[in-house]
Amino acid sequence: MSDTSDTSETQSENNHVTVYATSWCGYCRRLKEGLASSGTPYTLIDIEEPGNEEAAEWVMSVNDGNAVVPTVRYSDGSHATNPPAQAVDAKFQELSA
Repeated sequence: MSDTSDTSETQSENNHVTVYATSWCGYCRRLKEGLASSGTPYTLIDIEEPGNEEAAEWVMSVNDGNAVVPTVRYSDGSHATNPPAQAVDAKFQELSA
């Protein structure tokens, strides 16, 4: 299940950026605010929401068994843990070119 309540978090036709987060995470909040500020579209998945167990397992699989958030997955298959919003925006621009 994806949270698409904020316009910056709606699924775009390009869907290049998926942010895995939790509702209580300050680092996640900072990343989401930075992406909103730059207008970078992304899909948000709260790994603690019911039905998102596979997403949580994926996050743990790329973080040495830890549920570290925010973790970002890009459409080219790469990922980043706790990246700055500027890096996510730069990767989005690269993937959108």
